[in-house]
Amino acid sequence: MILIYIIIMKPNYFLVSVSNRENLNLCISHALAGFTNSINGLWTFYEINEGDYISFLYAARAHNLYQVIKKEAINNADKISPWKSVTFKMSGKTYYFPFRLKLKPIREFNEPLVRNEFSYVAENLLLRGGYRKTHFQGDQTTLQNVSQMGKIYKKEIEDFDSGSDDFIPKFTRKRNNVDNPRVFLFSEIILQTLIRHYLSENDNMKKFLEKIKINELKANNLEILGEKALPEGHIDLLIKEAVPIGLSRNIIIEVKLGKATEKDFQQLKNYIEEFGEECLRGVLIANDFSSKLKDKFNEIAKVKYSLEDFDSEPKSFSELSKKLKLEDFKG
Repeated sequence: MILIYIIIMKPNYFLVSVSNRENLNLCISHALAGFTNSINGLWTFYEINEGDYISFLYAARAHNLYQVIKKEAINNADKISPWKSVTFKMSGKTYYFPFRLKLKPIREFNEPLVRNEFSYVAENLLLRGGYRKTHFQGDQTTLQNVSQMGKIYKKEIEDFDSGSDDFIPKFTRKRNNVDNPRVFLFSEIILQTLIRHYLSENDNMKKFLEKIKINELKANNLEILGEKALPEGHIDLLIKEAVPIGLSRNIIIEVKLGKATEKDFQQLKNYIEEFGEECLRGVLIANDFSSKLKDKFNEIAKVKYSLEDFDSEPKSFSELSKKLKLEDFKG
């Protein structure tokens, strides 16, 4: 008897920031999203999966609903339209768009973010003070709402074929291996995304809830979201009930690339207090913890991450996803 296991992940919804009207028009006319040859551009590229949904965000308005049908990182993107490369005078750095999403238009709309339906994203945007962030993740309620906005998209799309071959971006822990845009230095935001994708799988979420001793929540009723803004700052990951009834219970997670410090624990403790009694647990995920903190901050779960054999050579996001492990910190 052969058993086949299928991992079903709920599609996520993102608003993708666009820098100017010209680029927005190009994105819409070609049903294409592009991200720069920077760590933030690559971060956004890996935050969003095929099958996820996006809208474009420009001038405090959300434009259209699309489903991601293909992801590609293309060679020679600095010489390939549709978007123009940008060189900043102060730094002398040139940015272009090698990381791209091919999109299927679903719905047509042009809606202000002040609508109540965008409250989750709008609050994040307001508290962060602007558009410096490349993307904002909405929750399942936001996705349900935008799926009813406007009308079905019927306009013609001008298909854009780059004519270029693809490459697989990689990450390294050694600065001398960096080769933009093919190899980037591994950073905390990429680790956050690895953990978010890992916990988006139902079985992994179940094991995680057992590790942190949470019995009140069921894994298949939850969603995990990136960066939630608060007046004091922002938490890295938020686990929340996708459809809260009566109570809106959640778990907040801080992620540290290296060793966690007492300051990290205190910051997370402040966030827990700000969330209030509906926050069931705070979790600190780090590469290691100081032994003197083993018996301190008992209200915070301590989880150690590892990426086996990562130091040897650059690894792709897919390879790192397979190597990621989350274990209880034993001290």
